Amino acid sequence: MVVNNAEQLLLQAKQSNRVALAKLLSIVERGGQPARDLTRLVWGSADSTYVVGITGAPGAGKSTLTDQLISQVRKRLLEVAVVAIDPTSPFSGGAILGDRVRMQEHATDGGVFIRSMATRGHLGGLALAVPDAIRLLAAVQFPYVFIETVGVGQVEVEIVGAADTTAVVINPGWGDAVQANKAGLLEIADLFVINKADRDGSRDTRRDIELMLEMSSFEGWIPPIIETVATEGKGIEEVFEAIESHREYLEKSGIGKKRREARILEELNHVVQAEINRKVSQLLSEPSFAAKKAELISGDIDPYSLAMELLKFEDD
Repeated sequence: MVVNNAEQLLLQAKQSNRVALAKLLSIVERGGQPARDLTRLVWGSADSTYVVGITGAPGAGKSTLTDQLISQVRKRLLEVAVVAIDPTSPFSGGAILGDRVRMQEHATDGGVFIRSMATRGHLGGLALAVPDAIRLLAAVQFPYVFIETVGVGQVEVEIVGAADTTAVVINPGWGDAVQANKAGLLEIADLFVINKADRDGSRDTRRDIELMLEMSSFEGWIPPIIETVATEGKGIEEVFEAIESHREYLEKSGIGKKRREARILEELNHVVQAEINRKVSQLLSEPSFAAKKAELISGDIDPYSLAMELLKFEDD
């Protein structure tokens, strides 16, 4: 019954019914069997959509930059979806959270879909919810999907790993380049955007990034550095052109295909781990485990031996 309902919603969403699409994304957020059934319905759709990750420290101007990039896509008469990730919030309900209100001017544009998203029970969390959401949006045939994160922590780095091109947004006076390197920015950045470039320190920031790039090894693509003032629309077209250049590079080199294949295998890894965690939680909640727990607490058995016994593994 759930699958049939999801099929009906998907059909409606493909006919530009945004309410149906929002309901489907809620299924993705909540997780469980309905989300797994939906994934089966849309599996294989992601190849038709280009995904751009936009990340950076809070206050870097990501939302304003995203808003301007939406306009660039719309100028080309293409549709675009934005998934604004808020890993810390248990509630999103499709609302535009915090500074994402800056994207409100596109709210009445039928060619733009904006959704703030947080996991509300999805098995595997955002690491699985985001790829599921991307596939859903691809099935609805959005040519572009922007994934915007709230920061540059480990969760955000994993999220933008679902993107084809990742733009790292920083501001003048961004701090120690070594700290940025530790945050994994070099590993995920396909281009750097120095936003608020009209402020003091922009030249020093560019020099820091250039030095960091010189000390790293790249094959084929070297992340460009683009200066923008997103609030004034300056440099935005150059950012979009860099995204398109990176897309062309990925397609011609074949690296894009390899990246997508690697992401599918990584997603499988997340699914397997999540399923194991779910089954272990069920196992530990069974009444029969009470006696084993008593043995563990009394010292009659050690945790490793009990784990092997519960999982029915044999020592190597």
